[in-house]
Amino acid sequence: MANIETSLNELLTIDGAVGGCVVDYKSGMSLGAIGTGVDLELAAAGNSQVVKAKMETMKSLGIKGGIEDILITLDTQLHIIRPAEKHEGLFIYLVLDKAKANLALARRKVQNIDAQLTV
Repeated sequence: MANIETSLNELLTIDGAVGGCVVDYKSGMSLGAIGTGVDLELAAAGNSQVVKAKMETMKSLGIKGGIEDILITLDTQLHIIRPAEKHEGLFIYLVLDKAKANLALARRKVQNIDAQLTV
């Protein structure tokens, strides 16, 4: 089991990682952040709205189950949002440099970090 600080440090070991945070999407507040290049507090609040909107859309469509992750691709970055499996209301957010990242490996590592997360 890994606490938030350990989990954040693990995020930065992912190839191409720029920054990341663990977020309470109900409040939009970051519980911890690491990295540079992106305003992670602002990203936490904004991506909380993304998670809420997707959950509401799934509910409206009658889609059962949960979100594994949400991928946002930009010109030079990849953003992974992964709702925590064992901690309802939290998600892990990771920003990757698109030129340096391996998306499949990054998703797998974020999944592993999520499995070890303790709050």
